[in-house]
Amino acid sequence: MTDVPALKPERPFFSSGPTAKFPGWSAANLKTEALGRSHRSAIGKARLKYAIDLTRELLGVPDDYLVGIMPGSDTGALECAMWTMLGARPATVAAWESFGNVWIQDAVKQLKLKDLTVLDADYGDIPDLASIPQGNDVVFTWNGTTSGARIPDTDWLETGRDGITINDATSAVFAQEMDWAKLDATTFSWQKVMGSEAQHGMLILSPKAVARIESYDPEWPLPKLFRVKKGDKLNRGIFVGETINTPSMLATEDYILALEWAKSIGGRKALFDRADANAKILTDWIEATPWLRNMVADPAKRTNTGVCFVFQGEYYDSLSPEDQAAVPKTIAKMLEERGVGYDFNGYRDAPPSLRVWCGGTVEAEDITRLLPWIEWAYAEIQK
Repeated sequence: MTDVPALKPERPFFSSGPTAKFPGWSAANLKTEALGRSHRSAIGKARLKYAIDLTRELLGVPDDYLVGIMPGSDTGALECAMWTMLGARPATVAAWESFGNVWIQDAVKQLKLKDLTVLDADYGDIPDLASIPQGNDVVFTWNGTTSGARIPDTDWLETGRDGITINDATSAVFAQEMDWAKLDATTFSWQKVMGSEAQHGMLILSPKAVARIESYDPEWPLPKLFRVKKGDKLNRGIFVGETINTPSMLATEDYILALEWAKSIGGRKALFDRADANAKILTDWIEATPWLRNMVADPAKRTNTGVCFVFQGEYYDSLSPEDQAAVPKTIAKMLEERGVGYDFNGYRDAPPSLRVWCGGTVEAEDITRLLPWIEWAYAEIQK
């Protein structure tokens, strides 16, 4: 019999997006001078540019790369890159989880790319990325948000390769170092690793990506939100805070607050260390628990952010597929009702699983306190 644990997490926020606010966050600390003002005003543009500049500083983005704010979260930023750059040469889209599969559908059904290779893999694994020709444009997800599988390295990308690389890094930046020399268009959203508010995404372009945009006009029509050119040149105003559409200045202030917190604790290295420590606590527990296994078998491919794990063992294997699918949902509901853990059920398209966010805004002690409750809940549903 498993006793009810004595301690609850102080901050029971384990969602993989929007993720937990940073420790000590308070709405009272948000600056409000830009609220109710036009984003085209001097103060509005200054705050947007400050968010861009802090992003560049914290991520170590090279000086000759451009950083811009896009509408539509990571999806808007990533699809803007696809719509404006793909089609100029052969392309490969690689996916191993839900969001990567969306980019495949974009390439196949929306853009209808003529010279396209699709690489995919089951949840928990990664396809053979080394098979991608260096002349191909490539779209890939650095860190599988819904599977917990990340690329172990960028050895499969040659420096100076002819094709461009479009990198969905939304659950990787601020937790894993980006190999900027091999990345041409990198995207992420504010609500992922930094726990900020949703709806805005970031688009980071290399000089090669800028050259592609300026030299190439795709054959398909571009929605206004994807029109990043003025005439034959990139609209560089986007990359100093002159956004394509009206941004939320309140969300901007929240993102700035998170970036300032990250800077105050030591920048991205401190965030990496926090995510690594959190993921180790969870991963070690999974390894020591016989009725669980990490969705990703290869330790080199395991994420340090959205760690996904599935059930196994005599009791679980004896259940029908429907009852197996209900197990993680039931546990997540039981702990939510008790104020122990929120929103950590596995993604709806993933195999039945639990997914606990371990990014840098989560405290290690809260991860530690969550785990005995999962053990308790699993024992309870077996009665």
